[in-house]
Amino acid sequence: MQALVLKERDKIVFEDFAEQESFTPDDVRIAIKDVGICGSDLHYYKHGRIGDYVVERPMVLGHEASGVLLEVGSRVKHLKAGDRVCMEPGIPSPGSPSTLAGLYNLDPAVRFWATPPVHGCMRETVVHPAAFTFKLPENVSYEEGALVEPLAIGVYSANTATIQPGDTALVFGAGTIGIVTALSALASGCSKVILTDIKERKLQIVKANFSDNIICVNSAKESLDDVVSSLASEGVDIVFEASGSPAVIGSFVRYLRPNGRAVMIGMPPAPAPFDLVAAQWKEIKILNIFRYRNMYPRAIKMISSGTLKVRPLITHYFDFVDAIKAMDFAATMPADAIKVMVRM
Repeated sequence: MQALVLKERDKIVFEDFAEQESFTPDDVRIAIKDVGICGSDLHYYKHGRIGDYVVERPMVLGHEASGVLLEVGSRVKHLKAGDRVCMEPGIPSPGSPSTLAGLYNLDPAVRFWATPPVHGCMRETVVHPAAFTFKLPENVSYEEGALVEPLAIGVYSANTATIQPGDTALVFGAGTIGIVTALSALASGCSKVILTDIKERKLQIVKANFSDNIICVNSAKESLDDVVSSLASEGVDIVFEASGSPAVIGSFVRYLRPNGRAVMIGMPPAPAPFDLVAAQWKEIKILNIFRYRNMYPRAIKMISSGTLKVRPLITHYFDFVDAIKAMDFAATMPADAIKVMVRM
């Protein structure tokens, strides 16, 4: 089959994918329909590594995907051929201590699509465990199904924050993850969410498509301090850090009320300075998330019910034959792009 393969840093090609995948009675075979381009795909493309994960041999890209089932294993009872599905891309070791403790996203041996050396899903078909494959309701499209993966991060972040009805929140970063986190925070009970970035076009897209209860702030043009103090004199209840900016990590505590909570989502490119004393003075609770666990069914229900809409996040479409162009386009970080979707 044809696949989009990262050969090495800065080199992507279409290539016949000949690697044989075992098919067990607990697996399903999926024809891929839509794949979203994620920041991690771009990072591996342009830098060849993320932290300790280094591209040392050719790797198929892509991990945000939906598709249709071609074949199901003999022990699979909840799915059938023809079902429209989305797939959770991380497969943990079933016997690891983390998995047995219910923390499968923290399993050090998890095999995550398009994370070296594991191949991703930017190819015609994949074999995947049925336990990590989820049927899409009829009113959820393939493109929305592909967005369940990033949405799961936002829902997990909101869940980690233990939001109380009426809470106020501040989200740093108006990329896909920041926006779905803001949407998830509102859906989970926040009364107002401030979303801040320095890219005006992204904020305009949010203003045009989502709730007025998301207050968009271009911190390069207006005072974030003034906006926060006008909403909550002592500071917001929750900060979601989704930018990965070292400068933000070093300063976000100032926007939190005493005993507020901070959920760390973004990953800085290197260790970032943090004012621990400022956090101690306020008894700030620092919470961390890594991907998600047990969030796919919840995220799918939120899309299907209309509680949360994700389609406006898709700003650009490319056909699979133009997937290299799609990667090059996304890598330029255009001001008007949020999610770039490849239609297989």
